[in-house]
Amino acid sequence: MADQLLDAKGLNCPLPILKAKKALKDMPAGNTLEILATDPGSVADFQAFCRTTGNELVEHSEAGGVYRFILKKTA
Repeated sequence: MADQLLDAKGLNCPLPILKAKKALKDMPAGNTLEILATDPGSVADFQAFCRTTGNELVEHSEAGGVYRFILKKTA
């Protein structure tokens, strides 16, 4: 279970990334953030976001058009 949940369903790029970035900023290193999104582009967006920021994409999945991401703040 993640330390915090961000519901970004119904939001299109770049809003899920921007909201995740803001949420991660206020979290201590080592905590996890679960993000729910409906934008299919969010899969590539969150992979690129983690590559460029150094945060870890612990897992991602899709069910019924809802994409679920678990990010671990590393920095």
